[in-house]
Amino acid sequence: MEPRELVRSWVDAFNRGDADALADCYSEDATNHQVAEEPVIGRNAIREMFATGFANAKMVCIVEHIFQEGEWAVLEWRDPLGLRGCGFFHVVNGKIVFQRGYWDKLTFLRLQGLPMLEAQ
Repeated sequence: MEPRELVRSWVDAFNRGDADALADCYSEDATNHQVAEEPVIGRNAIREMFATGFANAKMVCIVEHIFQEGEWAVLEWRDPLGLRGCGFFHVVNGKIVFQRGYWDKLTFLRLQGLPMLEAQ
């Protein structure tokens, strides 16, 4: 599966809130690094990250653009509440081996009505 196609499948699973289907997009030892958070390593940990996220917030990914260059796909997205971001996906043998996402955590927390933790 081409990186662009895999990212489209990833978006479909994300919008269904399907943590298992999302986890299946990743290699066993993949890394998901959302820059507002610590990196999450391993398919099971990534599944748990998504399951927790879906339990705490209503998240929707509206694709604005998907670009592909070799083994990489770049997703530019927005959500219905006005949050915007982008994700970089390194895909090898039809699985995501590395993902990095950029988005504004403070805006996300405000839009979702979630508590903002004070800096430690």
